[in-house]
Parts: sequence; C-alpha cells; structure tokens
Amino acid sequence: MSIKPIRHFGDPVLVTPASEVIDFDKELRVLVKDLTETMLDAPGAGLAAPQIGVPLRVFVWDVDEALGHLINPTLDLSEEMQEGDEGCLSFPELLYPTPRAFRAVAKGFNIHGEPVTVEGTELLARALQHETDHLDGILFIDRLSEEDRKLAMKEIRESDWFGMADALGLQPQIKVSPHDPFGRGL
Repeated sequence: MSIKPIRHFGDPVLVTPASEVIDFDKELRVLVKDLTETMLDAPGAGLAAPQIGVPLRVFVWDVDEALGHLINPTLDLSEEMQEGDEGCLSFPELLYPTPRAFRAVAKGFNIHGEPVTVEGTELLARALQHETDHLDGILFIDRLSEEDRKLAMKEIRESDWFGMADALGLQPQIKVSPHDPFGRGL
C-alpha cells in the first residue's frame, strides 16, 4: 500500500467515465487501501479511483471521523437541496459554492463483493455525490453556476499547479484495468 499522486484538472482520466469493478480480489483491496492512505495524507473528505489514475468505479471517504469505501455505486437523491462550499483534491485550493442534494442514499458493494447501503445528509451526502460524479467523469466545477464556473476557470488558469505536467513534459499515465471490459475496449 502506498500514497499515490493525485491527478489534477486537465488529466483526461478525470473526465472519462470509469468502468464497473468485476473482480473483488486482492488487487481491489490494495486499491482501496491506496485510496484511503492517499486521501488521509492529502487530506480530503473523499477520493475516487480516477483521481489516482485508475479508471474503476471505486471511492473512499472520511467524513465525521468515519472512513468508508464503496464500489460500483448508484445514488438516490432527495429533492431537498443544500448549498455549500465544495473543493476537490484534483483542484488544489479551489473552493466554490456547489449545489447538491441534502440527502443521498448510495448503494454498492464493499471490497468483499457484499451489498452495502450508505445513507447520509449534509457533508456525507455531498461527499457521496461528489465522488460518484468522479466515477461518471463529472467534475465539481461542472455543477457550478455559469458565473462561478467562469471565476473558477480563471482561478485555475492562474494557479501554480495548472499545466505543470505539460511544462515538465510529463504525460498522464492511465492504468488499464486487468478486468474484462466486456466489449467496451480501452
């Protein structure tokens, strides 16, 4: 297990929908441990596998001193909304008011392939929605008002981290899952 580099905005893996997990094996358990260690080191309230370059439907969270993980999640959201500042480890130091459902019920699986249901309000609901969005290739800036998105894009362009990989001549590395993509070849 190890701390992995977090991918920043501009990396194609962040806007590519992730593949379903098929095999609940040792490799998956290592991925969940790596995600957890990386999230805690950052620190953050959640981290999705695409944020460390792994295009699989897996995420972890740390909300109200409770750690958790979810694999292949689906969400049921309340109609009641909440507005609050939201950030993302893939957008260092960026924080904007982001509308989210007040309550979320996430269904998926744990690392052993057993069904899991997680219900949350406020911050946990926000984290469940944010991380599931990552798995669908949706970024939190996609949820901002038009005005806030323009301000966020300006702030991103002026940031020290944006374009750093290009300036250093580094190409993003995307790990290919050993799992069968069932005809959805990469």
